[in-house]
Amino acid sequence: MENMNSTVKQLAELAMEAEMTDPIDWGLLTVSEKEAFEMMASQVLEQMFAVPENERAVVAMATMTKLLVENFVLNLQLKGAENVKNGV
Repeated sequence: MENMNSTVKQLAELAMEAEMTDPIDWGLLTVSEKEAFEMMASQVLEQMFAVPENERAVVAMATMTKLLVENFVLNLQLKGAENVKNGV
């Protein structure tokens, strides 16, 4: 269990470093940045260990692709809402 907690913290820290280039406004949320990243890292580990080891890389890449698409669409929607708000 200690090894799992260490891995969760490592994943969360790496993800938080990557987040520096596209920061999230945490002020509007009721969860802290650290809590959110550790919670998601824990979920990722649980999901990966539920998949056969020889399929983990493909599942990880498919999951990353899905999340990137979701983030891309969300950003487009936010920019569109911003343009409507600004009368553009």
